[in-house]
Amino acid sequence: MGKIQASARSINDLLSNKKYAIDYYQREYKWETRQITELWEDLEAKFLESYEEGHEYSQVKFYKHYFLGSIIISDHDAQKFIIDGQQRLTSLTLLLIFLNNLQQERGDTHRVHVQDLIFSDEFGKKSFNINVAEREECLKALLNNQPFDPNGSSESVYNIIARYDEIKANFPRTLRSNALQHFIYWLKYDVDLIEITTSSDDDAYTIFETMNDRGLSLSQTDMLKGYLLANIIDPGERVHANTLWKNRILDLSKLGKEEDADFFKAWLRAKYAEAIRERKKDSDKKDFDIIGTNFHKWVHDESKRIGLRTSTDFRDFVMHLFKNFSGHYIRIHQAARQLTSGLEYVFYNAHNTFTLQYPLILAPLRSNDDLDTINRKIRLVSGYLDIFIARRAVNFRTLDYSSIVYTMFNLMKEIRELDVPTLVDVLKAKVASMEVSFAGMPYFRLNLWSKRYIQHILARMTKHIEEQCGIESSFVTYVSREIKKPFEIEHIWADKYERHTGEFATEQEFAVYRSRIGDLILLPRGFNQSLGDKPYEEKLEAYFGQNLLAKSLNEQCYRNNPSFLAYVQRSGLPFKPHSTFNKADLDERQHLYRLICEEIWSPSRFDRELV
Repeated sequence: MGKIQASARSINDLLSNKKYAIDYYQREYKWETRQITELWEDLEAKFLESYEEGHEYSQVKFYKHYFLGSIIISDHDAQKFIIDGQQRLTSLTLLLIFLNNLQQERGDTHRVHVQDLIFSDEFGKKSFNINVAEREECLKALLNNQPFDPNGSSESVYNIIARYDEIKANFPRTLRSNALQHFIYWLKYDVDLIEITTSSDDDAYTIFETMNDRGLSLSQTDMLKGYLLANIIDPGERVHANTLWKNRILDLSKLGKEEDADFFKAWLRAKYAEAIRERKKDSDKKDFDIIGTNFHKWVHDESKRIGLRTSTDFRDFVMHLFKNFSGHYIRIHQAARQLTSGLEYVFYNAHNTFTLQYPLILAPLRSNDDLDTINRKIRLVSGYLDIFIARRAVNFRTLDYSSIVYTMFNLMKEIRELDVPTLVDVLKAKVASMEVSFAGMPYFRLNLWSKRYIQHILARMTKHIEEQCGIESSFVTYVSREIKKPFEIEHIWADKYERHTGEFATEQEFAVYRSRIGDLILLPRGFNQSLGDKPYEEKLEAYFGQNLLAKSLNEQCYRNNPSFLAYVQRSGLPFKPHSTFNKADLDERQHLYRLICEEIWSPSRFDRELV
């Protein structure tokens, strides 16, 4: 083995005008919502331990450092190849692109230069520092703040686009305001990685295998298991507990990497966390935060408070509580991935990347609840979150983690261990006291932040009215990016201001009005493009052959269509055909959409669980 070098590097040291290649046999970029969310949450929490409003930029050099782990580099043939660490470096690149664009969008007079951490310029030719040919066009589009269609691209490109969209939609509000430049300086100079470099792939892979296969540190799950089983005195009971533990951890691992740890965080927070750290300098970590980082140690330290005193307590904690709640978690997680009859709201919340739903759903569940009661509670909590998300989205209220975690934590404590009737009362009261409603719908429009919520809401609306009319319909079909011709958001108005000069004084006013949800429907790719810039009157005939929401624009939908007409009469919704589509028509359509949303997201869903 050749010479190996290991050095602590700041992100600035690691990426500034550097270039890294990834060999063809390396795995795809696979980070999911959970990993990217945890990255910015951890960075935010560490940064806020030091940051105070009014700090000079120069004070950032004295902030606490954050260690992001190690990467392994093979440096040979005048190139640096990433052997281990491409997930983190790619994710950091996406974060840096977002921060670069955010500074430009805000028009900040003082901007922290990060471009050389994203790409390097050699003799006038720019290339990205994570230098992978198939990702170049996608990253270029993101850097230029332009849309990019990943259809037909690799898994890595799909994930890159999805994770960037999530960063853009959910990046913490606390870091977007006056703290932004301080945070970027801190990210550049105070976030460190260990760079392990060798001169050959063989040596690099030997290091990688050694770090991952030999002398591997026990995971938090392993340490928690050791603590719990060691306190079960009876050898036979300990054997049974060990067998159950291994089988259930195997089931959790089938859900994904580190899902066992995610389960313990969700369960322990749901049932035992009593406090959460204030997001300001020098605030102490509380139950919620400690469980998120060191849940095994928290259980040990808080054992008596959570009822672990005798051998019987430890046995029951594993054989009864762990068994039951891990089983519930697995069901909830499966429902989040695959639309499941009776648990649809869980899937909808997951589609909106609402990761906090797991501890919230577990909070009211009791270990002795029967399956029917469990399902009712799951529907109640996930149904409340579905309303919460939809109302905030149409009012352009942020759903990023740092903005809502306190609200969700307090709700989690409030609904802990509740029976079904009491849970219904609490959640109905919560909806009634919400400061936002669908009254904000008239101003809901399409932009880069709202795009994914628009698609979700249009899909829910389309599915709802079709089902009400006895038409087979699928939410998954309307939102899937994996089908041959995925559905896309279609503007009813073409982007032709000259056709609307009589109603709008300026092109900007027209553009804003055109982006309102009342001007939008879902159409399959290809069909959507085929309509192009045609006038509304020429599109109208084509709409009749599409989904019911689009079809309802055409007066033919109101002829010989008894199921639809019966639904219109039953619901009282102001459906009407539009032979032309001017500003007044768009306003009527916007109002119709609001009423459909109020029907879909009605709090009456809670009362159904009492029947």
